[in-house]
Amino acid sequence: MKRRALLAAVVLAGSILTACSTEPSSGEDPDGELVLGFAQVGSESGWRTANSKSVQEAAKKAGITLEFSDAQQKQENQIEAIRGFIRQKVDVIAFSPVVESGWGAVLNEAKAAKIPVILTDRAVDPENSPLYTSFLGSDFVEEGEEAGVWLIKEYADRSGTVDIVELQGTTGSAPANDRKAGFAEAIKLDAKFRIVASRSGDFTRAKGKEVMQAILNAHKSPDVLYAHNDDMALGAIEAIEEAGMEPGTDIKIISVDGTKDAFVAMKAKKINVIVECNPLLGDQLMRLVRQVAAGRKVPRRVETVEDVYTQEEAEEALPSRQY
Repeated sequence: MKRRALLAAVVLAGSILTACSTEPSSGEDPDGELVLGFAQVGSESGWRTANSKSVQEAAKKAGITLEFSDAQQKQENQIEAIRGFIRQKVDVIAFSPVVESGWGAVLNEAKAAKIPVILTDRAVDPENSPLYTSFLGSDFVEEGEEAGVWLIKEYADRSGTVDIVELQGTTGSAPANDRKAGFAEAIKLDAKFRIVASRSGDFTRAKGKEVMQAILNAHKSPDVLYAHNDDMALGAIEAIEEAGMEPGTDIKIISVDGTKDAFVAMKAKKINVIVECNPLLGDQLMRLVRQVAAGRKVPRRVETVEDVYTQEEAEEALPSRQY
């Protein structure tokens, strides 16, 4: 495990030990039956499907009743689902926000109903931070930085310009905003790195292919593709191959997530590096749900343990990929 993952593991272990050592402030039995309302973004990618499965399986294993809603990538559906959970008087609400903004009203409604809220995977605007109890997920800015660090090392000996195209995630979403910002911050000190196109592929394979086709029509031979998730990268690979180029060689590809399909592509030398974003949050979420429902003090932020994988590591890592 690389240094970043090891540090995250140490921090996470310390945070959970701190939370578990705090006595409940209410008389509720932390092992009693609880109802969790979970509003998922949708099923736009293999990552999201694995995330939903992890939550569903972990709730069953933990004996927590799960009310699950799929927002189909629409904020209005997610807001309505959360309001439905409030009417049901669930014990805890958790959700992965479609976008960062526009949550103040519904989060205030949950607060008025005295139902604690946990954010998973994605964040909301900082101004709404008093309205949720804890965030469980990745550091998207750091993921973008890791992608940039790999790129800098890869082209350390190149004197000419490096033209980069970027496939962003859903416009306004936390991972799209933060992965873009982290990557830009990492490469900004070297003028040879130029982002010549940056467009949203909405985190889907089909949109990733469509947008990459349009980009290749305008920029015939970029050096690098930076995709905010694996599904967009895999769609882009189809577009690159159809354009008569070799992904991973003619255009180096950086992706984020670490799905099994992406590792298969990396083993085939079509993706050069993957920055992992772990979707298997279910067990950690259920621990947080029990602690929050019992009135225990929990960390404001709990980060997942992740790593960075190159082509040389792909074959060894592939059999152990769980999603």
